[in-house]
Amino acid sequence: MSDMQIQNVLQQMRALSQSGRVEGSMPATQQPTAPSEGGEFATALRDSLRSVNALQQEAKQVQTRFELGEANTSLPQVMVAMNKSSLAFEATNQVRNRLLSAYQEVMSMQV
Repeated sequence: MSDMQIQNVLQQMRALSQSGRVEGSMPATQQPTAPSEGGEFATALRDSLRSVNALQQEAKQVQTRFELGEANTSLPQVMVAMNKSSLAFEATNQVRNRLLSAYQEVMSMQV
C-alpha cells in the first residue's frame, strides 16, 4: 500500500472518529496537524532501520578485523557487537510483526 493510500485511510478514520460513527470511540477534540511529506512516523521508522543496519555493518567489520588478527580487536568486542546487532534486528522484526498485525486489523474493520 502506498503512502498516499495510507494517508487516505488515516484521514477517513479520523473523519469517522470525529463524526462519532465509530462505535466506542470518542470524538476527537483536536486533530493533529498533518505532517509534511513522509511524516514523523515514517522518519522515525527510517532512522531506526538505518541504525539497525549500521549496527549490523559495524558487527561485520569488527568480526572481519578479528578474523584478520588485528591486535586491538578482541573476541569479547566481537561477541558484544554481534549480540547488539542481533538484538536490534530481533526488536525490529517484532515491531514489523506488530505493525503488520495492526494494519491487518485496521483493514478488516467494517466502516
